[in-house]
Amino acid sequence: MSKNAVDINNLPYADGDFYSFEQLLNDAERERLQQVRDFLGKEVKPIAVDYWNRAEFPMDLIPKIAELDVMSPVRRQGYSNLFAGLMHAEFTRADTSVATFMGVHDGLFTGSIEALASEEQKAEWLPDIYAMKKIGAFGLTEPLGGSDVAGGTRTTARREGDRWILNGAKRWIGNATFSDWVVIYARDEADNQVKAFLVDTTTPGYSATKIENKISLRSVQNADITLQNVVVPDDFKLANGNSFRDTNKVLKVTRLAVAWQAVGQQLATFDVARRYAVERIQFGRPLASFQLVQDQLVQILGNTVASMSMMVRLSQLEDQGLAKDEQSALAKAYTTARMRESVALGRSILGGNGIVTDYEMAKIFSDAEAIYSYEGTYEINSLVTARAITGISAIV
Repeated sequence: MSKNAVDINNLPYADGDFYSFEQLLNDAERERLQQVRDFLGKEVKPIAVDYWNRAEFPMDLIPKIAELDVMSPVRRQGYSNLFAGLMHAEFTRADTSVATFMGVHDGLFTGSIEALASEEQKAEWLPDIYAMKKIGAFGLTEPLGGSDVAGGTRTTARREGDRWILNGAKRWIGNATFSDWVVIYARDEADNQVKAFLVDTTTPGYSATKIENKISLRSVQNADITLQNVVVPDDFKLANGNSFRDTNKVLKVTRLAVAWQAVGQQLATFDVARRYAVERIQFGRPLASFQLVQDQLVQILGNTVASMSMMVRLSQLEDQGLAKDEQSALAKAYTTARMRESVALGRSILGGNGIVTDYEMAKIFSDAEAIYSYEGTYEINSLVTARAITGISAIV
């Protein structure tokens, strides 16, 4: 380190939590969050860029995450939604791809089982899911159905006696190249309602092909799924997943998790940009000594604090059972918009070094684009929010 530089490790606000939101957690939750943070710093951050560059998922991490025992922190372990959100932000701060793996397996997939399965089904399936002996995926989005999938689901389910026959295709399904199970949402030919099914990925007629050439979340193994006369026993239909309204019970909660990812992305941006600005010497001075750079860092911090403030309050409402769909929609839209601004500023601070993954910012910048789009695009979530405040739907 140059004699003109500052030791970043001795600066205040090292955790980026400028308004001390973490202090709202109880002692046990703060201790647990620090355990997770230590794990991520040791096991995830050192390997994240390498796996991202190679577009491979670090499969060796799965048993280590299983041992950490962070599955279903609210429903199963009794932690607050605030703790769960801050933990998800920390996963994202370490690596967005690993956080997305967790968001799919623990949020979308496990959340579907917890919310829509019968008590008997949960008793049978959840132990292996919580222990990560069975890895799951979530099959909703389709090649011709993204934002309009609620009314445009083309994958079909036809009941024949004590079994269902599934046909169709799904796209952008995370974890699907290696998952043991996948929850498939399909339209019942009999009543035209979207229903949920647990599908074993070894079932004949099921195939998953990895989507190549991504510029975002490269470690996440997204796949195109094809279902050709896939047979699902009737007791593998999720008992309480009988309409898209039921599906929305899952999406409401996972939309919160993605908004927390936007917080984590901004924390990661702040970490990398501040360190670079303090340690990088230009014109014989630390980059951080220039007023324009200081202003950019403060903009990143301000966006992060504003996003975190919204998420803290929304998590509190969720803990009280008062959170509404439109509040989740606004949070997802707002936090991801601020995230997009923050990562652009962070990349700018690094200059040319901001477009190579050696300095991590290029990975953070690229991953932000996926967060901006999934779990409802910015535009769709804006329209959901606007419908709530005007009483008029602009969604065609």
